[in-house]
Amino acid sequence: MKVEEIMTKRVVTIHMDDRLFTIKNILSAATFHHLLVVEDNILRGIISERDLLRVLSPYLGTEAESNRDIETAQRRAHQIMTHSPITISPNTSIKEALRIMLSHDIGCLPVLDLEEIVGVFTIHDGVRALIQD
Repeated sequence: MKVEEIMTKRVVTIHMDDRLFTIKNILSAATFHHLLVVEDNILRGIISERDLLRVLSPYLGTEAESNRDIETAQRRAHQIMTHSPITISPNTSIKEALRIMLSHDIGCLPVLDLEEIVGVFTIHDGVRALIQD
């Protein structure tokens, strides 16, 4: 079975200069945990919910927030994203995609057809494929 048969085709992208506060709001309202960072429709990086949690204060938006918390939330996507993420093609087998994810300890692989983003493949997609098989 190929990645293109099970990948998530609805991809949400953000721009390199989007602020972390905006990214936090997107991920808080969504069921997904990764955002692809693009510039001129070309994939430049990826931000996971885990990446965001590492840099943002849990006190942001509460009475306990500090000026430093607010300043950190004003940082930009390109400052915390994983640059040049590992990608796969739609024709990659699910088994190979899962092997790549495990060997690099990552939870998401952008799926590119040449340079065009056509989807994302996540651990959840892989588990779903294995259960259905």
